[in-house]
Amino acid sequence: MGSELLEQVRVLDPVSGTDRVADIWIAEGKIREISPKIVDIPQETTVRDSRGLILAPGLVELYARSGEPGREERETLDSLRSAALAGGVTRIALLPDTIPPIDNPSVLERLRKKQPPNTARFYFWGAATQNLEGQQMTELAELSAAHCIGFTDGRPISNFGVLRQILEYLAPLGKPLALVATDRALRGEGVMREGVLSIRSGLPGDPAISEAAAIAALLEIIAVTHANVHLMRVSTARGVELIAEAKSRGLPITASVTWLHLLLSTEEMGSYDPNLRLDPPLGNPNDRAALIQGVREGTLDAIAIDHAPFTYAEKTVAFADAPCGAIGLELALPLLWHRFVETGEWSALTLWNRLSTAPLRCLQQPPLRCAVGESAELVLFDPHQTWNVNPQTLQSLSHNTYWLGKEIKGRAIQVWHPKNQK
Repeated sequence: MGSELLEQVRVLDPVSGTDRVADIWIAEGKIREISPKIVDIPQETTVRDSRGLILAPGLVELYARSGEPGREERETLDSLRSAALAGGVTRIALLPDTIPPIDNPSVLERLRKKQPPNTARFYFWGAATQNLEGQQMTELAELSAAHCIGFTDGRPISNFGVLRQILEYLAPLGKPLALVATDRALRGEGVMREGVLSIRSGLPGDPAISEAAAIAALLEIIAVTHANVHLMRVSTARGVELIAEAKSRGLPITASVTWLHLLLSTEEMGSYDPNLRLDPPLGNPNDRAALIQGVREGTLDAIAIDHAPFTYAEKTVAFADAPCGAIGLELALPLLWHRFVETGEWSALTLWNRLSTAPLRCLQQPPLRCAVGESAELVLFDPHQTWNVNPQTLQSLSHNTYWLGKEIKGRAIQVWHPKNQK
């Protein structure tokens, strides 16, 4: 590893709450010095004028899908890693919905062996139930011993008897359980959040109570078991209210919202773009406003990208028939920065906390720092660079995004990542 000096870069460290312009010296994989002006450095150091650039800890993806194994035409682990680094993401927690699913230690071990050193780091969620069917819990202790980061099916577990059993079993293991809160019976065939706009569009509506009722039920079970739970993909105003109430009562929960639910709402769905077919569906404008406020105030701890690659053929169908999900590893940071930081709605530290520090806290991992003595796991971000989103500029194998063919502003231009520990 070499020696680099970034001159007059804007340095963000969400842990200490510092946001300042300084020189920063990085050598042998460590942050050696941060000062207003650094002059005493080794002769072989590479010096870079970094005025106007942002240097901050690497981003962390709470839950993403991989096509490998089983659907490599969507995404391989290598392409996923490249897409992550292109977006400033240095750690990625992968959902267990591979083929076969990560519901036993042997599958987990095979995937962990594919992690090369000195690159973006993968974490692996272990399946909470066998074959992700929600009926019988997996060998949680064995998966935990095989170093899964936590447990989730990445989909609702409707059998509350099984869910309570999982929560009680997990309590002594000390690993989080990530849950999707959706009442499938209330959702019915809904593909768009229920409201005036769903009626105008002619698409079946998914009522907000399908999420609210499920969250309320889950919170009652959590109150009894006291297990650590992460509520993923929160998408409604009522969901935010319920989580705020539960936190005020001291329940051991964290929660996240996906980046797309912060940027878009049902108002953007007039085009019937299948890349906006998500689960849960995009909220109505009042939902989106509540989610933004929830992130700003900390009711919603983290922003997840929820990267979900699908091929062109899979997504090029009628809206209601399209699979749910969109890519985002390369797009989330610039679009969120432009929408919330440049407008002054959030501080830069708030955004970075929700994309890096808080996701690691949800995973019960120590935070990344941009401070002297810390390992250099960093991203250098240019908020002014413009680029066109197309198959040639994207590292992901899939291109299912609402922004395909559009010009956006902001790009990660360099990433530092220490050697991984398997």
